[in-house]
Amino acid sequence: MARLFQGIQLKPIIIIIIGTLIFGFGIIHFNLQNGLAHGGFTGITLLLYYLFEIEPSLSNLLLNIPLFLIGYKLFGRLMLIYSLIGTVFLSISLRYFELNPVTEIPLQDDMILVAIFAGVFAGTGLGLIFRAGGTTGGVDILARLANKYVGMSIGKFMFSFDVVVISLSLIHLSLTQAMYTLVTVFVAGRVIDFIIEGASAAKSTMIISSKTDELSKAIIQRMSRGSTVLTGKGSFTSDERSVLYCVVNRNELVQLKNLIKEVDPYAFFSINDVKEVSGEGFTFDNQRQPLKPTT
Repeated sequence: MARLFQGIQLKPIIIIIIGTLIFGFGIIHFNLQNGLAHGGFTGITLLLYYLFEIEPSLSNLLLNIPLFLIGYKLFGRLMLIYSLIGTVFLSISLRYFELNPVTEIPLQDDMILVAIFAGVFAGTGLGLIFRAGGTTGGVDILARLANKYVGMSIGKFMFSFDVVVISLSLIHLSLTQAMYTLVTVFVAGRVIDFIIEGASAAKSTMIISSKTDELSKAIIQRMSRGSTVLTGKGSFTSDERSVLYCVVNRNELVQLKNLIKEVDPYAFFSINDVKEVSGEGFTFDNQRQPLKPTT
């Protein structure tokens, strides 16, 4: 028993519970109150409610528990435990908000807002759950089974499953409601990506210059940023040349561009988005000192 719970941490569990509360709130207060469906198993639970008045909190457990019994070998021990926690607490969250709705949100006259907020709440909740190492079961398990036994990619299966569920929802929903549901699923997917990839967006720059050393020193002295010198080779001249790689915060980009133009107006440089960055210069300890590797 001790080995079963070895490595389990409180912080991911708390994040998963918060995620289920956010997700559950959105499902009850935006999807359910306004007659929208959803993708995945959540969409099936909503459809069962619309057709047979089976509470989503109950159908979520009834649908997921058998899948966990079938697909438990596909998960690592920690992910299995965190996923079970996510599934159970999602049902608890749904039940709580079913019995105790926080408020009636009268947005029936603005379904675009309903669809967007439904997607934001779903994406935020699921993003937190995924980032903490858990899932809410359902499609994730089926996708892994399809990948293992049929060879179908996980992403393709999940997209196809969403299309099927939303299509089946047309049994109850109008075409307009189904289209708003697609907006919800799209927004949720983008929010999930944002949360998983991190909010610490930065910019990376590749600089090809004949004054690499001067640029490197200027970046250190005037921006307190480090850089890495790479070795490259020109395709036309076959000459070896230095390439400077530097990552800066978004608000430092203009300063870096001006610095490059000042030191070497003929420098060639490209700029790319960095969705998450971690390490010295970006992550710090409580005293705002750069983290150093331990020996």
